[in-house]
Amino acid sequence: MKILLADDHDLVREAIAAFLVNEGEADVVVTGSLPEAINEVKQKGPFDLVLLDYNMPGMNGLDGLRKMISISDKRPVALLSGTTTRALAEEAISEGAAGFVPKTLGSKSMISAARFMAAGEIYAPFNLMQKREQQTSDLLSKRELDVLQGICRGQANKEIARDFNIHEATVKLHAKTLCRKLGARNRTHAAMIARDRNLL
Repeated sequence: MKILLADDHDLVREAIAAFLVNEGEADVVVTGSLPEAINEVKQKGPFDLVLLDYNMPGMNGLDGLRKMISISDKRPVALLSGTTTRALAEEAISEGAAGFVPKTLGSKSMISAARFMAAGEIYAPFNLMQKREQQTSDLLSKRELDVLQGICRGQANKEIARDFNIHEATVKLHAKTLCRKLGARNRTHAAMIARDRNLL
């Protein structure tokens, strides 16, 4: 497994590289900035996996991720970060990242994550995604969750209104609101999101 690891903190970079070399039997090339990493890809690439520190010089938020993805010949590019937030992980993955790897990850987990992403899978820490699911369900009121349940059962607004003894117009309003909160395009998309995130 050929990995490019770009991080501007010498200690962190060397520690992670050592994990990957010693435990994962990987060939690791290290750099300290995005321009250096881009240069390595152009000269020595493609790599089986590129790991980019989110806060290193040249990254400019997710712009650096997008630049690296564009030159990596469809090979996986992932973010490393000391700042582990659900929103950042989701945004990075939606922009095409192969994963979001906290620097606090243990050595064995780091190696498993690297192998997983190099194999073409998307990695994000389970506890981080669990938080996402919990927070998404917390966004919805009890009545919105009731309506969502009806939508997931394939019920029409009239049937949902009858089940919960509310007006059909109220059901329509709740459906519109919960779609907005979930980022769903329509009722069917809302039902898919609910199933994927175990909201019900």
